[in-house]
Amino acid sequence: MLRSLFFIISIFISITAFSQEKILLKGNTVFLPVGVFNFAAEKQIKKNYTLQGELFISPWKSFATHQAQIYMLGIDGRYYFGENFKKWYLGANISYMRFIVQKMNYWSDIPYQFDENSPVYITSDLYQDGYSFIFGAVGGYQWELNEKWNLDFYLGVGNSQSVYKGYHEKLKIRYDDPNKTNRSGEWIPYKGGVMLVYKLN
Repeated sequence: MLRSLFFIISIFISITAFSQEKILLKGNTVFLPVGVFNFAAEKQIKKNYTLQGELFISPWKSFATHQAQIYMLGIDGRYYFGENFKKWYLGANISYMRFIVQKMNYWSDIPYQFDENSPVYITSDLYQDGYSFIFGAVGGYQWELNEKWNLDFYLGVGNSQSVYKGYHEKLKIRYDDPNKTNRSGEWIPYKGGVMLVYKLN
């Protein structure tokens, strides 16, 4: 896990390196108070177009008694309707996510049985371990505070294709078919918030 995380961070840093174009560094003010880190770097590639790399890290092995480990790397291509880094924009995004989480619909103490031959468990004892590829759209508004600072209000919605295995937290066993992996696809809002933006140059 740490090796993958260092690799992701090195890619993220390389987005800002060796560039003569304007670069913006960002931190999400919504998640930071709960110990979740969401940083981004956005650079101009030509008039009206920018490229943004984004890193999301939720390191919680237990958050309010629930697994909440999420490591996500994403890239946006953005189009600004006016000047770059100002006002309204739309874009496309692709993200990769590694997760060890407990789905929200598993937070209650509800009996769960994978199939008719499986044991009956309690959903709050179960969690999912896997990865996702997400393809989506992002939109938002950058509000210029002054020549060095912006606020970036944004939301991303897309299709998530996930592969994962299900585990019982206390028994340390699979609660689903141990010889298979689960697959799921869904449309979800998967990124968003308010980024505090600092303009490097």
